[in-house]
Amino acid sequence: MEQMSIAVLMTCHNRKLKTLATLESLFKQILTSEIALNTYLVDDGSTDGTAEAVQQTYPQVKIFSGDGNLFWNGGMRGAFSQAMKHDPDYYLWLNDDTIIYSKTISFLLETAQKLSEKGETKAIIGGSTCDPETGQTTYGGVVRNNPLHPFRYGILEPTKDPQMCDTMHGNCVLIPRSVVQIVGNLDPAFVHYIGDWDYGLRARQKGCTVWIAPGYLGTCSLNPQVTKMAAENLSEGLDKMSKPKGLSFKDTTLQPAQEWKVFAQRHGGLLWPIYWLLPYRRLVWLSVLSKLGLTKNKTQGE
Repeated sequence: MEQMSIAVLMTCHNRKLKTLATLESLFKQILTSEIALNTYLVDDGSTDGTAEAVQQTYPQVKIFSGDGNLFWNGGMRGAFSQAMKHDPDYYLWLNDDTIIYSKTISFLLETAQKLSEKGETKAIIGGSTCDPETGQTTYGGVVRNNPLHPFRYGILEPTKDPQMCDTMHGNCVLIPRSVVQIVGNLDPAFVHYIGDWDYGLRARQKGCTVWIAPGYLGTCSLNPQVTKMAAENLSEGLDKMSKPKGLSFKDTTLQPAQEWKVFAQRHGGLLWPIYWLLPYRRLVWLSVLSKLGLTKNKTQGE
């Protein structure tokens, strides 16, 4: 039987223990001998010895270096670019803080095969993750939950069957060669967030489909939220929002304006300027309340 190749794409920055734990879960996968994993890791300027530890523990991992300014999208794009030179059968996006179960890759491939038999030959398949402590869904497939607003998304709870979704989080995603030949790499217009959502939406625009596999395929905690300072000072909030990681609230993240503009223009339809500006009204409103002294007690309690 001809061997199947899977390029595992990862990026990391100063999370040595988490990166090693993710790689451990990767190399504990239960796979047949016909499946070959090739792992491409972009170490984005880590200063905690991540690259050295990975090289020593998992010498089979191909490590590429960044300057510390690539962040998630830039690092994953770099790994993607390296893997595309070898034209594998599949690409697997894997976050360095995501622990996958021992049969996750086999399960993703099985789901891909079942969908292919139903005519879905250009299907991206995401894996849902849950919080390791609470068991609640953290990342996976997302769907639009407001027909009047193109950017109102909700996470799709996994069931016993594959489910079609609008796009997906990039924590654990299997992408076949047929999709990459059409969609290509992640878009360099994005630095950290939203490149994964953009990829799924672009894929659907080009005739591909996006699914989540049945059940949970791993664990991953939610990213920490940083909301306190947002109500304190408008200029400080705007400065943080302009950084690659944006300004995080409990229910959304305010992206750097130019990146959000690209996303809104591309996926927001004719009313994209309105959808582009809408999220930022929150920051202005919180600043006004702060100046009036109406948010003091709330922010002290967060």
